[in-house]
Amino acid sequence: MARLFQENRLVIASHNPGKLREIAELLAPFDVEVVSAGDLGISEPEETGLTFRANAELKARHSAEASGLPALADDSGLAVTALNGDPGIYSARWAGPSKDFQMAMRKVEKGLSGKTDRSAHFVCALALAWPDGHVEIFEGTVDGTLVWPPRGEKGFGYDAMFQPTGQTLTYGEIEPADKHATSHRAAAFGQLVDNCFRI
Repeated sequence: MARLFQENRLVIASHNPGKLREIAELLAPFDVEVVSAGDLGISEPEETGLTFRANAELKARHSAEASGLPALADDSGLAVTALNGDPGIYSARWAGPSKDFQMAMRKVEKGLSGKTDRSAHFVCALALAWPDGHVEIFEGTVDGTLVWPPRGEKGFGYDAMFQPTGQTLTYGEIEPADKHATSHRAAAFGQLVDNCFRI
């Protein structure tokens, strides 16, 4: 049985403003004070894990140990079928030091040149770590198709080129509330809430 989160303050182990905003919105119903690792002056650890789960755990443990508070970390990315799952855990790194996701999307599109399979999925692993070393990890995915050119400016990362299965709009075009209901992060978050939170 998973450990319940019973504290009233939680560190979000991320320096990504889009990700911070999305997680804070998902946590809004739980009366939890959310603070970012960046606001606490906690550095970003080197992501040496080979899976989303491993990197999420690494980041959550790092922030929990540094802050003395429970910490929630997300490791997520785009896995493109025709690119053998790339960019995968390297999704952010494809955007370079300046986090240029327009460049990263062009790199994905270039890789798909001449390929007919444009299927992909977003993966999100969420790790909730406590300062005593206990960790709970949950993973969610959402399937879709990659479109070109990118459409919409409401999301972040690769959202503007990702059209979820059964939808006509990309994650860059739909309202954030609608994305929260269907995304890979929402799927992982639903498991986290079901197991570790009580309203």
